[in-house]
Formats: sequence, structure tokens, C-alpha cells
Amino acid sequence: MKKSVIRAIKEKLQREFVLEKPTNLSFGHYATPIAFSLAKELKKSPIAIAEEIATQFDLGEIFQEVTPIKGYINFKLSESFLNQYATWAIQNEALFGKDDQTETILLEYVSANPTGPLHIGHARGAVFGDALARIGKHLGYKITTEYYVNDAGNQVDLLGLSLYLSGREHILGLHVNWPEEFYRGEYIIDLAHVAKVELGDAIFEDEANIKTLSVWGKDKMLELIKSNLADVGIEFEQFVSEKSLYDKWDESFVKLQKHDKTYKEGGKTWIRSTELGDEKDRVVVREDGRPTYLAGDIIYHDNKFQRGYDRYINIWGADHHGYIARVKAAINFLGYDEQKLEVLLAQMVSLLKGGEPYKMSKRAGNFILMSDVVSEVGSDALRFVFLSKKSDTHLEFDVDVFKQEDSNNPIFYINYAHARINQIFAKAEKSLSDVQDVTLENLSEEAHNLLFSALLLPEVLEDAFNSRQVQKVTEYLKNLAASLHKFYNENRVVGSEDEEKFLKLFAVVALSLRVGLKLIGINAKDKM
Repeated sequence: MKKSVIRAIKEKLQREFVLEKPTNLSFGHYATPIAFSLAKELKKSPIAIAEEIATQFDLGEIFQEVTPIKGYINFKLSESFLNQYATWAIQNEALFGKDDQTETILLEYVSANPTGPLHIGHARGAVFGDALARIGKHLGYKITTEYYVNDAGNQVDLLGLSLYLSGREHILGLHVNWPEEFYRGEYIIDLAHVAKVELGDAIFEDEANIKTLSVWGKDKMLELIKSNLADVGIEFEQFVSEKSLYDKWDESFVKLQKHDKTYKEGGKTWIRSTELGDEKDRVVVREDGRPTYLAGDIIYHDNKFQRGYDRYINIWGADHHGYIARVKAAINFLGYDEQKLEVLLAQMVSLLKGGEPYKMSKRAGNFILMSDVVSEVGSDALRFVFLSKKSDTHLEFDVDVFKQEDSNNPIFYINYAHARINQIFAKAEKSLSDVQDVTLENLSEEAHNLLFSALLLPEVLEDAFNSRQVQKVTEYLKNLAASLHKFYNENRVVGSEDEEKFLKLFAVVALSLRVGLKLIGINAKDKM
């Protein structure tokens, strides 16, 4: 719809222009401030220019009105144009909102350490990444989703040690001196019991088995993480092991040296990351010759860029903000364009229950498990609330709100709108095929604007993806549902003179609600 409008306006203006949406639809569906930018060139006032330009447009096919208002040119779309687009959308649901973008994108997100279950902090990035991928693919982008498995380094060794000591204490009944650092929570005890079944008691009798427990435990935790993600409809196309990439360190290190971006000091090897905005240079090789955590990220991004995508998107926790500059510097030092990497941040989540802080999980120690919240409110509510605010802003919500069956619960309110439309069709004893060819003419201003709003989903999806703000989709769905409920409460539908027109209008609303929900990973309910 918007593309057709832009083409029609450009045909008359023969120049680039900005297209906006007025806050008040009574002014028009779209507007352009081009008269202000032409004032200096034409040596006329914006008001006079807008009045002249407005007279150049033909009315009827696309525009019902073209009106100059205080220097702006406002465009109200014709009923015939909206009707034509509505009919096409109803008949082509699978294509509604589709686009033909061709950019290839490698999208990496979650990438939580495989040392424990997913907590709600991981869940926010997971849901955001999955929704972004779904919307992007719908728009035509060639997106590959990837999980980077941090299976090298101290955290996996610590998992093995924690399992070993837990087995000795809880299975062998021995006294254990726990170190200052270890993984806490009942899940470690449970996992030790699984190890007993699969590996035997003897696995806890010799500390030489800690390495075996580390690898075994990491694999079990990765299975659990995949299961947690599947519970909210998230599946990754690729998993990349950090450990498997360390064999490529020498190759990446040679690239850094080739570009003269490393130096030795204090027995350590550093990269000159301050050259590209980092607060200080960073160590990549320790005094004992072992690569650092940053070295792992350098290898991984070298591997990513070798795969030749047009763009790379990483979704990280907000605590990684300071890490962006050093990773981008390393990418540049490897000889790649660091501007191709985009890092999006996901802030932590505060959870309430009945207005009080949500209890931490005994199974996970000092964390709220994603699986616990899904069990409490369901996958749909979890997904919706995690997408209801910009990902890099703090999010607080009360799980009890998402158990309510009223307008306070946005996912209920949206589903109710979709189910209500099905109910109205049933009450009218009509099907979609009965009304899809009805001409939407002589509608009230309110009905006209509801139709326009229902057809906005494609540009909302485009805007949400381009700005990386998926909350624009959830906000649109809430507003559209509210408009539907308001219209229905104020207008007689079944048995009215305009029954078939209203049913077709409602069918378009249902279509946008259904497609919009699907693209954030939620199936619209037909009955409530």
C-alpha cells in the first residue's frame, strides 16, 4: 500500500520526498512536508507551494483527497484503492506483508553458557532474536540463525568440578570441601544423579574423571537449553562450538600480525583496540601462551566473516555493552569491514507476582528459570511481554496480569479480537468467501480509518525490522485490537444494512492480527 502511494506521489513530484503519517487520521492517511524543503529553492512560502502542488494530483484511483494544511500536503486514500488492496490481501494471506529483500544475514543470539538452564535474562534475547528472524525472513531477507556454544574455558571445567563434588556428597555420601566458585542449584544434584545412571558411581571416585564430567555435563545442558527454547517455539539452524574453533587461532592471529595490530608487553600479547574507540588495548594471549576469552571471539568472528554474509547481527546481554568496541576493532584488524557487524543489546527483566518479587528457582540457585515462567503464564504471554518494549530498555512485568481475562492482559485482548471476529461471522452465518468480493464503499469515517489501520501491517513489519524494534509490532496489534473492539461496541454489525461490508472489514482486521501474531511466534486463537 505505502509503495503504491509513494510511486503515485513521486510520479507527480519527480523528486525525492519524505512521507509521514499524521497523528490525526482526520487530516489524511499520509502527509509530506516537501513544501518546506522547496521554499528556499522556489522563493515562496511553504503554504503557497503546498497549495500549488496539491492541485496537481488526480483524485479517484488512489487518492480521495489531497489537501494542503499549513504547508503540509495531506493524502487521504480512496475507498476503491483500499478495497482493492483489502480484496487482494484476503485472497493472498501467505503473501500479505511479504517483500523481496535479498540481503543475507547471519543472526547470532542467546549463546548462553551450556552450564545451566536458561533464565529469564536469556529468554528476552531469545524471543527477540527469534521474532526478528521471523519478520526478516517474511520480508525476504536470507537469514541464518546461529547459537554460539561457549564450550571452552573455565566455565565448562567448573561444571565438571561441580558435578564431581555433588556426586561425591549426594551419591557417595562423602564429606566435600566446596571451593569458593561452583555451580549452585538443585539442577546440579539432579544432573549428578543422571550421571550416576549413565556413567556409573565410579565416575565420582577419581578427580581424573572431572574432564569427562565436564564434556558430558555440557552436552546434557545443551540438550536442556534446546528443550527450553523449543517450549517457546525457538529452533536454531546452526550451532557452532567455541572449542572446535580454537584450532583456527593461529590462522586468525597471523591476520592480526599481518595488519600490525598486535604487540607484546609484560609477557602478554595485546591488540591495539584503542585505535578504534576501545577504552584500552586488550590482551589476546596470556603470559603462559593461552588465548584469552577475547581471542575466542576473534576466531569466531573471523569464521563468521569468512562465510561471506552481507550483514552480521549479534544479540548480547546489556552487560556486554563495553565489549562491542573491542570486538569491532578486532574485526577491522582481521581485514574485514566492522560496519557489517551490528550488535543489539537485551536488557535484564524484573519479574513480579502479585506485586511482589518473583521467587528465585531452587533448581537454579539465584536465577528465575525461563521454564518456570513458561509453566506459569504460557509461551504466548512470555513471548508477547518480552517483545512489548525496546530490547535495550528495562522490562518489568507481573505474571499475574497475564493470567487475567480482560483488557489488562494484552495477549488475551488481541486473541479475543480475533476470536470475536470468527464469532461474528458464525452469528451472521457467513463465510469469508461470501464477502471477499463485496465493495467497500460509502463507509463511515471510522470504518474507513479502521480499514486503513488494518492494512498497515506490511509497513509496520518493515519499520520494525529496519529499526530492530519488534515492539512496534506488538504495539500495532494492541491498537488494532482496541480499534476493532471499539468499532464493534459502537456499531451494529449482524443484521445491519452494511453487514457484508463490515464483515469484510473485520476479515481484514483478523488477517492482520493473525499474520502479525504469527510473525512474533504466536498462533492467533479462533475461539476463546
